[in-house]
Order: sequence, then C-alpha cells, then structure tokens
Amino acid sequence: MDIIYLHGVKARTLIGVYDWERIAPQVVEIDLELGIPSARACQTDDLADTINYADVVDRLRAVLAEQHFLLLERLAEYIAQDLMGAFSTPWIRVSVTKLGILHEVGRVGVTVERGHRGG
Repeated sequence: MDIIYLHGVKARTLIGVYDWERIAPQVVEIDLELGIPSARACQTDDLADTINYADVVDRLRAVLAEQHFLLLERLAEYIAQDLMGAFSTPWIRVSVTKLGILHEVGRVGVTVERGHRGG
C-alpha cells in the first residue's frame, strides 16, 4: 500500500474537559498518514489518481471548526472516520497533539490507527 502523509497540520477546534478549555477554539497539531486506494498515480502522474493533500487539509480544518470534543481520543477517532469516508482510504493513522497544555510538558497527544494496512 502506498501512503501519503501530512505532518504538523494546524487546525482550530473546541477541545477539552475543563470549562476554560472550551471558551475559545484551540490550535491542535495533527499528523496524518493515509493509505492510497490505488497505486495508479505512480504510473499516470495524474493528481486525479491519488489523494490531494490540499483537499485533505481543507476538509480537516472545515469539519473541526464546526465540532467540539472533550477528549483527544474522540477527536482523533472523528478525524479518522471522516477522512476514511471522504477519501475512500482503506487505512489511516491520525495523531493529535495539544501544545503546551500541561506545565513543563511541551506536547501531549494520542494516535489512532484504523482500517486495514495491506501490503
């Protein structure tokens, strides 16, 4: 399976279990790996035969701007299910990171992997 990846994508969403976290959207950092349904683009060199990175980022930012979550686990699951459906990917790995949320901890996050990673 061929995989595209997007690392360090910044998006805004309401996230957190504490009231102060849900006052305004927070920036989260997202790393994505998506299995490409076909290796056809390797031969055709045609964007239509793969997943367009810009479309993934645009969709991700749009859907997260409309949602709110308590837990990073739920946010990561939501992203995985949404992108799998929207881009017909058979496999996805999503890592979501909150930056500077804990004292003296630079990053906290979660990773989920969904679907079947063939080979």
